[in-house]
Amino acid sequence: MAETSQTHYPASVPELCLSAFRRDGKEDAVNLKSDGEWLRISGEAIIKRVRAVALGLRMLGIAKGDRVALLSENRPDWSIVDLAILSLGAVNVPIYTTQAPDQVRYILEDSGARLLFVSNRRIYKHARPGIDAARGVEKLIFFDTDADEADAGDTSTLAEIERRGVERDALEPEAFERLLRDVRGDDLATIIYTSGTTGEPKGVMLTHGNFVSNVLAISSALPVLPTDVSLSVLPLSHIFERTVFYVFCWNGVAVHYAASFDQVGEYLREVRPTIMTAVPRLFEKVYHRIVKKGTAEGGRKEKIFLWALGVGQRYAALKDADEPIPPLLQIQQDIADLLVFSKWRAGVGGRLRFFVSGGASLSPALSYAFLGANIEILQGYGMTETCIVSANRPENNKVGSVGLPFPGIDVRLDDEGEILVRGPNVMRGYYNKEEETRAVFTADNWFKTGDVGRMDEQGRIFITDRKKELFKLSNGKYVAPQLVESLIKQSAFVNQVVVVGAGRKQPAALIVPDWETLTAAMPEAEAADGAKAKGAARRTAWSRNPAVVKIVQREVAKLTSTLADYERVRRVALLPEEFSIDGGEMTPTLKVKRRVVDEKYGALIDALYDGGA
Repeated sequence: MAETSQTHYPASVPELCLSAFRRDGKEDAVNLKSDGEWLRISGEAIIKRVRAVALGLRMLGIAKGDRVALLSENRPDWSIVDLAILSLGAVNVPIYTTQAPDQVRYILEDSGARLLFVSNRRIYKHARPGIDAARGVEKLIFFDTDADEADAGDTSTLAEIERRGVERDALEPEAFERLLRDVRGDDLATIIYTSGTTGEPKGVMLTHGNFVSNVLAISSALPVLPTDVSLSVLPLSHIFERTVFYVFCWNGVAVHYAASFDQVGEYLREVRPTIMTAVPRLFEKVYHRIVKKGTAEGGRKEKIFLWALGVGQRYAALKDADEPIPPLLQIQQDIADLLVFSKWRAGVGGRLRFFVSGGASLSPALSYAFLGANIEILQGYGMTETCIVSANRPENNKVGSVGLPFPGIDVRLDDEGEILVRGPNVMRGYYNKEEETRAVFTADNWFKTGDVGRMDEQGRIFITDRKKELFKLSNGKYVAPQLVESLIKQSAFVNQVVVVGAGRKQPAALIVPDWETLTAAMPEAEAADGAKAKGAARRTAWSRNPAVVKIVQREVAKLTSTLADYERVRRVALLPEEFSIDGGEMTPTLKVKRRVVDEKYGALIDALYDGGA
């Protein structure tokens, strides 16, 4: 871990990162795969590129306080341009590549972005209606030189910006340092637009001080080492991965970029990371893939796999509860590790020290499965408005908890159980939205997270649900849908699930099945029911087949049997297509827009309660 007891702390994000690149002198500071080979980029090369891009932007007239938008997948260019923008005291406005064009337009206009960086032709094509309609954007700058669009208005390329910056650097070597020294901790660094599960997105204003304080706090509490190797797969436009990148820079970690989730399996085996951040959705997919593979051959191998899985979960549950491990269970665990779990660890590279999971809750059963395989997942917690608030530590990892707050961050619960946060990590406010800003702060300046939870005697935080997502049944009882959904997601039959039931007698579930797994479990007659159709038509036929629905319904009833009677899910409807960003049901950070789901599937939900689904 980088030394944080020094007398001088960096004032800004670029000072923090560039000083660390200079200090460590790593040849593989960041890495990307191109044409089948991993290319290493040294810290020195990054510093040179950041200087050149910053000075090139300055020659375009970008000055302190100007907003510059960034629309790109994960790649070294994203981080280099980010640091260059921040080195000028300008403000980075990141945009998700999956953002709908109308939201792209809203973000560009609301933020007042003067320039927009776009990575390539494909991403530009998706966002172009929003970009073309946006007022105020003076120039587009493409990362890829073959993506320059002659008919896209005033355009340039990153290479051209860098070339001009190199020329300026040669003529005036002190220019960059002079600009960087002028950036202060209370200067605005970024405006990140929230996903907007309800209403229009809000621009969260974060300062350099917000980020720097958070990086130093995390680095003082988690064992992040200069010898560590990471795989970056979450979008850098998200607060979690972006903050983690700064943490990795400060601590000298070698970062490897993955542009999409599709590359994760291959890259895990090649990069063999020692530390990695992820979201529950990734762990759910990995777990179901492992279970599918372990039970595919049936017979003796399936029995051994399921036996090992049960042993590992029992072992992990006792270990998590700090209870003694019976000698027989320890022997069984050692055998299970030899036969099964060693292969799990090899599948994630074989040298992972720990995952850090954020963005949503991870079900206890899933946590126990990985812990039983000796793959540590440290759950953390934070929001765009607060950066990263807390996380479990390797020496103090409690399943179901999001850990202790990081040093310097205060957390408490109000009378209704809402989690309140105060500290140097908390945002300045929402851009151009004074009323909304006042609404989320208490009179004594605590930020109201909207999350409901509890804290144990050690101060560890447990999230139970979103305050606005709790719904009341017709009997007056409240249901926390995320808790119920986390149990249902344990099923190999379940790909996605949304629990509904506001104003009803009992909760119900809309489920997008894992069709491959479910098909294998169907009786022959039901499998044949949709066999004549193809694609969506086949899935639609199966989703309406009572016998197929009953397979999933039995599984869901079993998984929710430990809940109070009024919380149990006994009615399910199967959906042939996934919830998606393009379909409008999910945000760019893969959070479900419950209001949209309720509206879009209102008739189906009504039929479900009327007995017609």
